[in-house]
Amino acid sequence: MGMGKSWRCAFSSNFWTLRYILLCILYPLLCGGFVVTLLFGKSNSEKYLEQCEHSFLPCTSVGIPKCTEEMKREARPIKIDRRLTGANIIDEPLQQVIQFSLRDYVQYWYYTLSDDESFLLEIRQALQYALVQFSARSKETDWQPYFTTRLVDDFGTHLRVFRKAQQRIAEKGDQMKDQAEELVDTFFEVEVEMEKEVCRDLVCTSPKDEEGFLRDLCEVLLYILLPPGDFQNKIMRYFVREILSRGILLPLINQLSDPDYINQYVIWMIRDSNCNYEAFMNIIKLSDNIGELEAVKDKASEELQYLRSLDTAGDDINTIKNQINSLLYVIKVCDSRIQRLQSGKEIDTVKLAANFGKLCTVPLDHILVDNVALQFFMDYMQQTGGQAHLFFWMTVEGYRVTAQQQLEVLQSRQKDGKHQTNQTKGLLRAAAFGVYEQYLSEKASPRVNIDDNLVAKLAETLNHEDPTPEIFDDIQRKVYELMLRDERFYPSFKQNVLYVRMLAELDMLKDPSFRGSDDGEGESFNGSPTGSINLSLDDLPNVPSDDTVQLHAYISDTVYADYDPYAVAGVCNDHGKTYALYAITVHRRNPNSEETWKTYRRYSDFHDFHMRITEQFENLANILKLPGKKTFNNMDREFLEKRKKDLNAYLQLLLNPEMMKASPALAHYVYDFLENKAYSKGKGDFARKVPPLIQKTYSDPDHCRVAAPIDDNVDDNIPLRVMLLLMDEVFDLKERNQWLRRNIKNLLQQLIRATYGDTINRKIVDHVDWMTSPEQVADAVKRFRDAFWPNGILAETVPRRDKAIRMRTRVAGKTKLLEVMPDELKHIIGAETTRKGILRVFEMFQHTQLNKRMVYVFLERFLETLFPQNKFHELFNKLHSRSKQMQRYKQRLHSTQAPSLQKR
Repeated sequence: MGMGKSWRCAFSSNFWTLRYILLCILYPLLCGGFVVTLLFGKSNSEKYLEQCEHSFLPCTSVGIPKCTEEMKREARPIKIDRRLTGANIIDEPLQQVIQFSLRDYVQYWYYTLSDDESFLLEIRQALQYALVQFSARSKETDWQPYFTTRLVDDFGTHLRVFRKAQQRIAEKGDQMKDQAEELVDTFFEVEVEMEKEVCRDLVCTSPKDEEGFLRDLCEVLLYILLPPGDFQNKIMRYFVREILSRGILLPLINQLSDPDYINQYVIWMIRDSNCNYEAFMNIIKLSDNIGELEAVKDKASEELQYLRSLDTAGDDINTIKNQINSLLYVIKVCDSRIQRLQSGKEIDTVKLAANFGKLCTVPLDHILVDNVALQFFMDYMQQTGGQAHLFFWMTVEGYRVTAQQQLEVLQSRQKDGKHQTNQTKGLLRAAAFGVYEQYLSEKASPRVNIDDNLVAKLAETLNHEDPTPEIFDDIQRKVYELMLRDERFYPSFKQNVLYVRMLAELDMLKDPSFRGSDDGEGESFNGSPTGSINLSLDDLPNVPSDDTVQLHAYISDTVYADYDPYAVAGVCNDHGKTYALYAITVHRRNPNSEETWKTYRRYSDFHDFHMRITEQFENLANILKLPGKKTFNNMDREFLEKRKKDLNAYLQLLLNPEMMKASPALAHYVYDFLENKAYSKGKGDFARKVPPLIQKTYSDPDHCRVAAPIDDNVDDNIPLRVMLLLMDEVFDLKERNQWLRRNIKNLLQQLIRATYGDTINRKIVDHVDWMTSPEQVADAVKRFRDAFWPNGILAETVPRRDKAIRMRTRVAGKTKLLEVMPDELKHIIGAETTRKGILRVFEMFQHTQLNKRMVYVFLERFLETLFPQNKFHELFNKLHSRSKQMQRYKQRLHSTQAPSLQKR
């Protein structure tokens, strides 16, 4: 047992020893093999990676090195579709505008940072996409309401706000404040009262707020026009926004708002009209701007110095002397006007004339047939309670004309075998009874107070006889005598300030402020070429006449004319209408010569000439009788022969030597009428065609917003609506006699119908289509391109012109505007009203802030029309919400409403 136990122990010990020996031998082998395998694999891997380094595994650089590597990469080309609007004629100049804008506003600084053009191409692509969207919206928009309604309404509103602001300043009468600054403040104060929801004072008066407004507006437009991805790119969006707002819109708005630019444009528009000396002197005498007067005076002094330095002899010296005298007169007038403005002694010409004494006398029968004079007499009769007499007289005139026309039509139809006698007589009877009930019956209010026997006789005639055109003649004659003799009416009217204002409107009132200065020294002198600018009736007898000149004339023939013989000289042919011409043979004999010529005149020329001279020479009205008009069959040869004899008798009486001696100044008018040239009408077609008032009219409401329905059947007539609205605002017709306004509406209707017929609206729509046609849009883009980039180079900022030049430009602009105003307009609404209206419009454009307001209003309406679904109206209210005037208006409104709320 002992040996077995010892053997087992020895075996166990040897086993562990053997295992230890084996472990010591195998462990180094295993470790060495692992190490050899690891080193071999690493070596092979490095070799393999080195071979594949430039094949498909990029380096893993980060940060700035990575950005540098990205920038060094070659940019992939971006394809840009150059089509924008679908019309090549528009796309070509638009692409040039985009190219020039990027070149001058981005590229000049961007290339100093990078040569990579992908950013520029992306900006261009975004601009083009916006233009494509803009073009698509424009094609879907109906522009006719914008051009024919909204644009006109906005201009009328702007003019109304300006007129109200002028009136408010005049009521204050504070001469110490800066008139221009006060006018701007008052203008925006009136704007917020009229608009109630918006005021644009900050945008128009603060450059910083204006830039912010344009940035916000451009950002909204980019949001609408750009794809969402491009709009979210802030860097690109800001660049495009700045290009549009500061590079394009702001310079364009500044140019359109510059008064000097507007004045130059006005002069360019009417460049074919020559400046008239009389209109120029009127502007100088009416000017209330010392800067204008000083600029004109300095230029006149410069010209005077030049003329005095000339060395002349012979005939030239007389011409230069006349020019020197004219310049001396201009300087004298400017000095006097400047002194009066500086002293604050400005005087109302009408008030001064009313107290001056001697005035022209206009007969009552002329007042009743003159459109301008009648409105003043009507206002006076309403003040004195005599309007019923005047309305009756006018209504009878209208009834007589209507009755004569109806009876002539009835006679012509009876000749043709048509019988409508009872119907026509029934209408005339109803009209006559209407006149009787309205003015003469016991129920009439107010009633014409006239002899009861005449009224009873008229009533008896109406009940038992057919009415005739002359049925009211006896009573009308009595009413005329009453208005003429009664001290309450015409005699007192001649002593009233309304009579003086009537003379001013008829251009028959001298300017009393130039009869003498405050120190007693007369202001007119021998150097004055014309003396008083406005020649009145009091001046006419003083015009010298030459007794040695003998004038004889007679009508030698009557010519049917489908054309005007003066068409070569530029006179229209009255749209092809057939009429008769009277050939007048004229002999003029001087001591040293004798002349004979023929001139041609229509009956309407005789009529206008007669109206002119009988207005100027009161005594001729009872001596000269012109043959009456005839509405139907006035081209009958027998009738024309009779009229020829009557007109010959009229001419012989007019040229009677005793007649010429009694009125020496008459010779000037006669020579003008008989000269071998186209006759310039004194009264004009408008005044001759003034329709009679058929019924009494009532005043419209005093306050009516611009663009409200003007009248029945007016809104559908586009040109009538536009013309009437502009005349209302320019000449302030709503504040005047409504009879005048209704007559003007009738005249405009007749003019439009005679000129264009019933297709005028269609023609206007066609004209709007033409204005928005590709050719016209392309032309506008080209003008914009050439104005901002002449010859492809960015235009330099034009230096502001010298103040004296700008002031003289203002005077020239006003002079040209007054010169181009037609005489017909003066005869319709009055010379003084015409002058004031035109000068008011011109003055409105002399304020940069107000011009900006008008430009922004047009821009806002344009965007509201282009994007009707985007609620631009609400957006603009929010953008203008920081207006100081708006905040003050809300405070005043809240303070006025608070007491009423407390009472509740």
